[in-house]
Amino acid sequence: MTRDLEALRDWLKAVGVTHVGMESTGVYWRPVYAVLEGYFELIVGNAHHIRNVPGRKTDVKDAEWIADLVRHGLIAKSFVPPPPLRELRELLRYRRKLVESKTAERNRLLRLLETANIKLASVASDVFGVSGRAMLEALIAGDASAEAMASLAKGKLRRKRDELELALNGRVQEYHRYLLTTQLHRLEAAEQDIEALDQRIVERLEPYRMQHSLLMQIPGVDWLVAAVLVAEIGVDMSVFLSAHHLAAWAGVCPGSHESAGKQKTGRARKGNVHLRTILVGAAVAASHTKGSYFKDKYHRLKARRGALRAAVAIAHKILVAAYHMLSTGVAYRDLGEVYLDQIDQTRTAANLKRRLERLGYVVTLQPKEATAV
Repeated sequence: MTRDLEALRDWLKAVGVTHVGMESTGVYWRPVYAVLEGYFELIVGNAHHIRNVPGRKTDVKDAEWIADLVRHGLIAKSFVPPPPLRELRELLRYRRKLVESKTAERNRLLRLLETANIKLASVASDVFGVSGRAMLEALIAGDASAEAMASLAKGKLRRKRDELELALNGRVQEYHRYLLTTQLHRLEAAEQDIEALDQRIVERLEPYRMQHSLLMQIPGVDWLVAAVLVAEIGVDMSVFLSAHHLAAWAGVCPGSHESAGKQKTGRARKGNVHLRTILVGAAVAASHTKGSYFKDKYHRLKARRGALRAAVAIAHKILVAAYHMLSTGVAYRDLGEVYLDQIDQTRTAANLKRRLERLGYVVTLQPKEATAV
């Protein structure tokens, strides 16, 4: 309880303790950290790094082992952001849970429509748009024909009225209408909660407006990704030894496992799941940004290593760029999609020459200056 933790704090102060070490196990270290913060030098260590040798294990022996490691400076401090960023973290992580819940509810609603033989998702690209919601409300009311529901289409969807009539001609029963009503209410409630949460996040981001705007210059990084970056890694990059240490902490760099001179699996290590997930999503978005270095690099890696490895590699590059931008305050400068060709012209020319020769051509390469003479 809080009273007990406060008594612990007072006792530690009374006996002259200056450093306190603890394991970062789940969320159980957080209330202890909150009570002791500002009174001692707090060291939160990775539980995997301070594991004791196998043998007898008790809570007292674990505490003695951690204290001994702290005394000798053998525990690397985990990054714990200041209180304002911790609050921003909680808001953004809860927003992610709400979005996941909203997506799951949408999928349940679409499955319910299939059981009623309503094929709206096969015709409309967005079942939950203005037109789709109007048709769902009409389905719940149950007093409109398929032709009348199809006439509710707006915009470009009106061109598919004939297909909509066929798609909306199903077997909707009373329990379908009841469940549709409940699911739509849950969707609307989730959307309202997300909207209110976004407003609060914007308020908490105000002190970091400059860094937030700076990060949004990176291809694939939108308002949400930049906010998560600020919340998860902070704005003071001096807490990380280097960009590579930050990438390892986030879990977006290849693993290192070499034995007997042979490289084993290159599987990425576990890291900050919230940061890694949003970075991989940003990498996929960056792969569609025309004229960007990330797009060219992504498709080169995808051809050799697959889409997932390519996305993780681009996520690594986005995080490294964010590290340097936050460290120096400089704007993002894109290298361009021809950068990789420029740094390796010889290999590119040889590859293209070889491909043409396979098609039956005789190719002679001459520098442009020589042909001009």
